[in-house]
Amino acid sequence: MRITAALIAGLATASLLVLAGCAGPVPKSGSTPASGIAWNDAHQLVLVTTADWNATSGTLHRYERAGGAWREVGSPTTVAVGRHGAAWGLGLNPAQSDGPQKKEGDGRAPAGVFRIGTAFGYADTVASAWPYDAMNASDWCIDVPASPLYNRIVDATQVGQTAIDGSTEPMRRDLHAGGDARYKLGFVIQHNPDNVSGAGSCIFAHLWRTPGEPTAGCTAMPEPAMQALLAWLDPRRKPVFALLPDNELERLHADWDLPRATPIR
Repeated sequence: MRITAALIAGLATASLLVLAGCAGPVPKSGSTPASGIAWNDAHQLVLVTTADWNATSGTLHRYERAGGAWREVGSPTTVAVGRHGAAWGLGLNPAQSDGPQKKEGDGRAPAGVFRIGTAFGYADTVASAWPYDAMNASDWCIDVPASPLYNRIVDATQVGQTAIDGSTEPMRRDLHAGGDARYKLGFVIQHNPDNVSGAGSCIFAHLWRTPGEPTAGCTAMPEPAMQALLAWLDPRRKPVFALLPDNELERLHADWDLPRATPIR
């Protein structure tokens, strides 16, 4: 969702409330029984697995729930993740204290289970039933922790040019970053949905610039794989996105109702 001028005052107040309430002890590692997981309404799953916390590449699988069990569909795809690997993010799953924790600028992709946000791209439309926003030269994602618009895609013509000062995330990278096609097609991964300052922002699945090139914290893939993924996503099936190192998937898959996956390595 783009942020307009009419929402800024309310967002600023909400941001302060989030910051005031985010301090506290980190919960112990654990898992929620499958009957109580926050994504038990999901009937589509995008699952990325990596070799370990520091791996910069992984394998993306697609699953559909059939008869209460996950069934893989399509072919797995090699993807790139953060240049420093992965770290626990803020999503649908219980917080985990064992392992690295995602922070702004750490170069790690958030691990966990997340809702899938709006798709975006350079074209006016895309072949997908999934909600899609065409990006303009004035659209930016705010990665400045002190901003009340942190972790949101905004339109500078609506929020004002000063609101995007300091952000390094133009959504039209082809226009602002020398023809960069990485955001030609992608979707938002809803990490840090409460926009907690410094916990990591602007996490997407997007195209890779060159095959296997690591990202600043997103998941990148070839364009045909992204096109197939967006064509498959169905809002009625409430899909989720999960990213986990192999050992964490092995530890949690039963309690989190996730399938085991065979990596491409």
